[in-house]
Amino acid sequence: MTRTAVVTGASRGIGRAAAFALAAEGFDIAAIALDDQARLHTLVAEVEALGRVCVPFDLDIGDIDKHANVLDAIIERFGAIDCLVNNAGVSVLSRGDLLDVSAQSYDRCLDINTRGTFFLTQAVARHMTAQAPAGEGARSIVFVTSSNAVVATIERGEYCMSKSALSMAARLFALRLAPHGIGVFEVQPGLILTEMTAPSKARYDTLIAEGMTATPRWGQPEDVARVIRTMAAGLLPYTVAQEVRVDGGLMIQRF
Repeated sequence: MTRTAVVTGASRGIGRAAAFALAAEGFDIAAIALDDQARLHTLVAEVEALGRVCVPFDLDIGDIDKHANVLDAIIERFGAIDCLVNNAGVSVLSRGDLLDVSAQSYDRCLDINTRGTFFLTQAVARHMTAQAPAGEGARSIVFVTSSNAVVATIERGEYCMSKSALSMAARLFALRLAPHGIGVFEVQPGLILTEMTAPSKARYDTLIAEGMTATPRWGQPEDVARVIRTMAAGLLPYTVAQEVRVDGGLMIQRF
């Protein structure tokens, strides 16, 4: 039976890699991104070359009033949603002093990374729980948060706050949905080389070379996507609300 995965932020980086990984697992893909149709259509062609269906959808995750129409269109096209990968997110408008954080940057991070993702998950969870039982692990929701859900980077405090709140949302949804056999997981990427981290590459190149991570390299989107694939595959039915750090050992406490 064909399963369908909804991937947000699917046009680039971790989302793009997740779409490919889930297609390889046998999922058809509903690929969501904002104002990135050229990349989405490239993704569609490449996923369909793997023998899976991929349909693009344009959505600003922060605009919760538009969630219902997009989800209705996805369900009409595919019949059901079996997996949601909450990957879409934004960083701060500019790194800087916590005392200078603007309301615009704060609201942007919280609206997209936390508020929008929470309500999208709520809508998908309602859909999943309304379906006939499918067995433990057959349906899943994956939250892509960040190492900054746990550790503070003072130069981008609003981002840290948004991801910390999202980490709690993952635990809350896990508790709510576990009785329905729906697996809810959290992935905490560390230093992953994407367009979001590119502006800081030179700085972190030096820190990685000096031993900041136990594995002496940048993480790649595919490193995160492999974990997402495992979570979505239904292989962890007795694992509830667990976060998996994909960070090359960044978060290991050392002396």
